[in-house]
Parts: sequence; C-alpha cells; structure tokens
Amino acid sequence: MKKTIFIFTVIGIVAGSLLAGCEKKTEQKVEEAKETLKDARAEYLVEWEAFKKESEQQIDANRKRIHSFKEKMEKAGSKVKAQYKKDVEALEQKNDELKKKLEEYKDEGQGRWEEFKVNFKRDMDGIGKTMKDLFKDND
Repeated sequence: MKKTIFIFTVIGIVAGSLLAGCEKKTEQKVEEAKETLKDARAEYLVEWEAFKKESEQQIDANRKRIHSFKEKMEKAGSKVKAQYKKDVEALEQKNDELKKKLEEYKDEGQGRWEEFKVNFKRDMDGIGKTMKDLFKDND
C-alpha cells in the first residue's frame, strides 16, 4: 500500500512539474509571438515610410521633368507641339494617378502591401521608360 501511494505521489509530482513547465513555455511562446509581431509591424512601417518618401520624390521629379519638357515644347514649332502634346498629357495624368494611389493606400496586411509595392514600382518604371523614350531627343 505504501508503495502504491509513493508511486502515485511521484506521478503527481512529475505531472505537476510537466504541466507547470508547459504553462511557462506557452506563455513564453505567446510573448515571443507578440514581440515578433511588434517587430514585424515596426519594420513594415519603416519600410512603408521609406517607400512613400522615395516614391513621392520620384513623382515630383517626373512632374518637374514633364513641366520642363512642356516649356521646351512651347518654344518649338507647332508640328512638334502637336506630336508630343497628347503623349505628354497622358504621362502627366499617369503621374498624377500614381500620386493619388500612393496617398490613398491603406494598410491591408503584408500580402496586399507586397502586391501594392510591386504594382506601383512597375507603373513607376513604366512612366520612367516612357519619359526616357519620349524625351530622349529633347533633353
């Protein structure tokens, strides 16, 4: 009988120790997960601010370049004006649309952010390439 009580006591102590140890590990894991999420969120916010600032600078540079080209067009003959006017207006509209997209972006999670970033960069590069091709003879 003493042997049975001793065995149950040992089993109880071991089980209690395991449960107490598991509880601490679970709490630690939850805290570590929270810290990881906070770190990821902070990293995302830093990345977003840098991306936004860089994009705003590029949009502003595009706007200045378009304005400069318009001034050169005004000094050119009417044949040149007619040739470039439509293309320049389309570029200006696309540049304005990108600015609006950037201003209206709302945080919808990491997946949406990555998608937005890729699409925005693609559109920005497209405008840059179009300007380079259109303005190459006139810079």
